[in-house]
Amino acid sequence: MSNEVISESGKRRVAVIGAGAWGTAVAKACAENGHQVSLWALEKETVASVNNDHVNALWLPGVQLPENLSATGDPAEAAQDKDIIILAVPSLYLLPTLKRILGVRNVMEGSSIIAVVTKGFIETNRGTRLIVETLEDYLPGFYRGNLVYISGPSHAEEVSRGLMTGLVAASNNGRNAIRLRETLQRPYLLVYPSLDVIGVQVCGGVKNVVAIAFGMLDSLKANSDSFGDNTESLLLAAGLNEIQMLGQALGATHPETFTSIAGVGDLDVTCRSVHGRNRRFGRDIVEKNILQQFSSAEDLITNIAKLPYLPEGAVAASFVRKIASDKKLNLPICLGVYRILNRELGPEEFAREFLTSLVSR
Repeated sequence: MSNEVISESGKRRVAVIGAGAWGTAVAKACAENGHQVSLWALEKETVASVNNDHVNALWLPGVQLPENLSATGDPAEAAQDKDIIILAVPSLYLLPTLKRILGVRNVMEGSSIIAVVTKGFIETNRGTRLIVETLEDYLPGFYRGNLVYISGPSHAEEVSRGLMTGLVAASNNGRNAIRLRETLQRPYLLVYPSLDVIGVQVCGGVKNVVAIAFGMLDSLKANSDSFGDNTESLLLAAGLNEIQMLGQALGATHPETFTSIAGVGDLDVTCRSVHGRNRRFGRDIVEKNILQQFSSAEDLITNIAKLPYLPEGAVAASFVRKIASDKKLNLPICLGVYRILNRELGPEEFAREFLTSLVSR
């Protein structure tokens, strides 16, 4: 698929829809490769900051952006006449944002390659679904099997500063995956193609839930004679097992996906890095009682904008619980995180329940 027209110089016209830290870092990498990049930002101050000062002062402060990267407040304008469109908005807002670019001519005609870097799940009238299959239901039919899903251990704070990073570009259309690799890859940003679209999506979504549990345990161990570094590694390994169980149940095609950078690599950095929002959220649950302002998991998701940052794992936990119930999967870590968010369970009680569940297996 794709009637993409590449200039004689090999440069592409790229839109990045979503000017958060990660979307901005992706846009920066594309622009550094000489592509003309249009970045859609929700906030007027971000549009002005990028266009006037070549920085995203709100979401990625201190990082200088190339002059061939501009911003707009209109997603349709950003997507117009682009060879590649990269969707980078949070999962809660992804579908409404996609609907705003469906009328763009190059989207209607299928001449743009569309890629997604959002991690998580989407609730639809057909239940909880993976991101790619949901978007395929709304896009013109010729996009089915041709979207590219990009994931991996990639904190924007490091990618934007040129620290070595690896990503996976997964698509049933290998040519489209290669095109995204050509567009994104930098000396510091390695991109590997994959055909396991389902497995890579599950890894990207569920690791955020495990990272919330890891953050809670990381905070608890500071004042505990029961939990330590060994316990955290136990949690990480058990979390990877839950990710793989869910991935296989949903149709992941390559077992090695879970032991690659898309699986264990992304899980490890999300759990251990100081940049991780989900890890931070887990710590804040213990140290700041941040859940006190919400009555339930549903209330938390509805009012998640009250938080000073967006932990995708808080949204994903509810969806993973539903999928696990439908598939009759035993996922004690993911279910435990949901129960904590739903105010049914405390963090220390969860940690002890988790360890007990491992002993009883």
